[in-house]
Amino acid sequence: MRVLVLGATGKTGRLVLERAIAAGHEVTALVREPTKLGTLQGVRSLTGDATSAIDIAAAVDGQDAVLNALGSRDLRHPVEAASTSVLLPAAAKAGVTRLIVCSAFGVGESRDGANAFQRVFFSSVLRRVYAAKEAADAVVRSSAFDWTLVYPTRLENTPATGRVLAVESFSGVGRVSRADVAQFMVDQLESEKWSRKTVIVSGR
Repeated sequence: MRVLVLGATGKTGRLVLERAIAAGHEVTALVREPTKLGTLQGVRSLTGDATSAIDIAAAVDGQDAVLNALGSRDLRHPVEAASTSVLLPAAAKAGVTRLIVCSAFGVGESRDGANAFQRVFFSSVLRRVYAAKEAADAVVRSSAFDWTLVYPTRLENTPATGRVLAVESFSGVGRVSRADVAQFMVDQLESEKWSRKTVIVSGR
């Protein structure tokens, strides 16, 4: 499958990229700084901005699917909504059918499952980022794409376990390896289980 990875130089995105290559997909990464990809083999890199309509249009051309692992490093200026607003029309025009997005637990209705401390944190420190993710996710849900929204609980830089809890609702404080989330996202490229659904992913 021809797959575009967004956010490929981020902590989760890099793992998504590596696992997509390992799975045998024909992978393209749109990145601001190609040097950050290092010497990784099996990936075609394009230099560009994921919020640019021109750059996104070039990146989605010829692709079958998009694995979106974009994350906002600047909490005051999140990119999720801006990127989604240019990605969806460009992807539709290019004939992309599958869209898998890494969002976050605590966004939208999933916040109901968080504890009091988490809800305060989400609505204060992460307020702008979560608002951007919620807006972007709403646009994805209303689209005609074969989409899956992945809501990981607290991400950890730990080795993959090969076991995740994938559910439609979750309560409490969960933790999950970025590597497991990356593998879960790549696995959805060829699975219909979570088609047009939001799935919360946590460690077992």
